[in-house]
Amino acid sequence: MSSGEHSAEQSEIDPWQGDTRLVDFFGPAWPAIEGFHRLLTDEGVLRGLVGPREVGRLWERHLLNSAAVVPFLPETGRIIDIGSGAGLPGIVVAAMRPDAEVVLLEPMERRIDWLTEVVDELGLANAVVTRGRAEDLHGELRADAVTARAVAPLDRLYRWALPLLGKGGVLVALKGARAQEEVDAGARWAKKLGGGPAEVISASTIAGAEQTTVVRVVREAERGVR
Repeated sequence: MSSGEHSAEQSEIDPWQGDTRLVDFFGPAWPAIEGFHRLLTDEGVLRGLVGPREVGRLWERHLLNSAAVVPFLPETGRIIDIGSGAGLPGIVVAAMRPDAEVVLLEPMERRIDWLTEVVDELGLANAVVTRGRAEDLHGELRADAVTARAVAPLDRLYRWALPLLGKGGVLVALKGARAQEEVDAGARWAKKLGGGPAEVISASTIAGAEQTTVVRVVREAERGVR
């Protein structure tokens, strides 16, 4: 093996793999989370749902990042993960919120097939895989909370997510470094659809892991629905 090949191989090793703090952090959800990590590493890569370069950072960048949203979600009721894709954060949420119904909402058939297989494999009885777009389900599907990760800028996400919530429901979106810019740009839509002031929160998981930026908006009034 050449030194270049050796370096490439080493770069794929996840520094969090085998860290016992993961077991403590995820608690009762650990068996499902560990199984999900295995599925993402193998089938997820083969199906193009996870890039090969992401394997070495699955724990911090994807699974812990997804878990950061959970404390801001209700323990019961219905939670919708818009554009669930590979199952981030929806599968993680379902594992960590076993008493809530978690709807994995996804429009693409191949991703629906994947999500269905993952839910069955992990035995997540509280997860409901649903094919569709959020904007097409306004008036049909209602939730206590909606979450999303890397789906759309907030001005568009508000239009998709807030009409799915009743009064008092909460949108909790995983965002990046430009979260405040998105909040400012989308403020008009949030207000129009009954959303209250947006909170931009730096959420922590395990010491040493990168913090996750979460945007939280409560729907204070039901208005602006088509």
